[in-house]
Amino acid sequence: MELWIIVSVAAAFFQTLRFMLHKLLSMGTLSTAGSTFARFAYAAPAAWLLIGGYLWLGDVPVPSLSWAFWAYGWSGALGQVLATLCVVALFRQRNFAVGITFKKTEVIQTALVGLVVLGEHVSLAGWGAIAIGLVGVLLLSDTPGLTGHWWQRIGNRAVALGLASGFFFAISAVGYRGASLEIGDPDPLVRAGVTLVCVTTSQTLAMALWLWLREPGQLSAVWGARRTAVWLGLTSMAGSLSWFTAFTLQTAAYVQALGQVELIFSLMASVFFFRERITRRELAGIGFLTLSILVLVVAI
Repeated sequence: MELWIIVSVAAAFFQTLRFMLHKLLSMGTLSTAGSTFARFAYAAPAAWLLIGGYLWLGDVPVPSLSWAFWAYGWSGALGQVLATLCVVALFRQRNFAVGITFKKTEVIQTALVGLVVLGEHVSLAGWGAIAIGLVGVLLLSDTPGLTGHWWQRIGNRAVALGLASGFFFAISAVGYRGASLEIGDPDPLVRAGVTLVCVTTSQTLAMALWLWLREPGQLSAVWGARRTAVWLGLTSMAGSLSWFTAFTLQTAAYVQALGQVELIFSLMASVFFFRERITRRELAGIGFLTLSILVLVVAI
C-alpha cells in the first residue's frame, strides 16, 4: 500500500478525534475562540519537539524559507483559524456528523472559487456533482422544529457557518500545499513538518494576542482545560502532519477523495460517542453530499 494512502486515512482519523475534542471543549468553559486557540497552543510544542528531533537525529539542515513560503503559509494559517472557528461554532448549532459534513463542502467550493478567481472551467460532470451536492446541503440545512417558508428554514446560522468553514478550509489547503512545495528538501516529512511548525507557531502567537486583548479570561481557561486540551493539540498535530505529508506525495484531488472516509468516522462518533440521533433526512443529506464530492473529484 502506498504511503500517501496510509497517511491520508490516518489524517482523516486524527481529524475526527480532534473535532470530537473540539466539541467537548466548546460544550464546557471554553469559548469558540478559546477552543480554537487550544488546538494550536498545545500542538505547537509537540510539533517543535517532533520535527526538531527528526531534523537533529537525521542531521538535516533547516531549509531556507522564501517570502513565497510565508505568503502561502500565512494565508493557509489564517484560513485554518477562521475555518476552525466556524466549525466549533457550528457544533453549538447542529450534531457532530452534520457539522463535519458541512465542512466537507470545501471540495465543492474549491471548484467554484477556482472558476471565479482563476478562470478554471468546470466540466459538465463537475457541475452535475455540484447540483447533487446542493441537494445534500438543502437536506442538511432544514433546521429541525422550525416552521415557516422553506427559505426561512434553510437560511439559518448553521448553514452559513458550515459553508464558510468549507470555504476557509479550501483556502487553507491551497495555502499549505503551496508553502510545502516552496521547500526544496526532497524528504516529504521535512517539507510537511517545517510547514507545520511555522504555521502552528504563527497561529498560536496571533491567537494568544487576540485572546489577551478581546477575551483575557480564556487564556487561563485554556490552561485549566489542559487535561483535555493537550490531547486536542496532539491529535491536531498528528492530523496536520499527515495531511501535509499526503499533499506532498500525491495530488490534492486524490487526497481529498480518500479523505472522505472522515465522514464515516464522524458518523460513528456522532452515534456511538455523543449518543446523537441521526435522522433519515440527515443521512440522506450526508449521502448526497458525499456522492457529490466523490463525483466532483473524479471529474476534476
